[in-house]
Order: sequence, then C-alpha cells, then structure tokens
Amino acid sequence: MVQRKIKLRLDEVKDFVAAASRCSFDIDISYNRYIVDAKSIVGVLGLDLAQVLTVSYSGYDPEFEELMKKLAPAC
Repeated sequence: MVQRKIKLRLDEVKDFVAAASRCSFDIDISYNRYIVDAKSIVGVLGLDLAQVLTVSYSGYDPEFEELMKKLAPAC
C-alpha cells in the first residue's frame, strides 16, 4: 500500500478525480478520520481542501504517478 501526502486546490480536484477514475485499482483519499473514494468528485469536494490529504493506493499507473508528483511538492 502506497501512501502519499498531497495538497489539492479547488481547480485541481477535477483533474485529480479524472486521473484516479482511469486507474483500475482502488484509491482512497483521507484527512484525519474521514476516508473517501478518490474517484468520487463529491467525496473529494467534501474534504477540507485547506489541509494536507493522504492518498492511499496499491497499484501503479504512470499518468496517476505523474499527477501525484506534481501535487506532492506543494505540501
């Protein structure tokens, strides 16, 4: 299980959810005790985007990894 810390802005949520939706494996995004499916735009928008979020997944997709690299340094 890979866990990455990211920071999402409101304008990045759509791209993040779209990239997660193209992956064949499950992806969760969490903050404190709230865990939502990263493929759900409503779920992601329900999180506190002002906080650092944790993305958990157990597969590999090059496009998703590239997006994670872009979002991770912002923390």
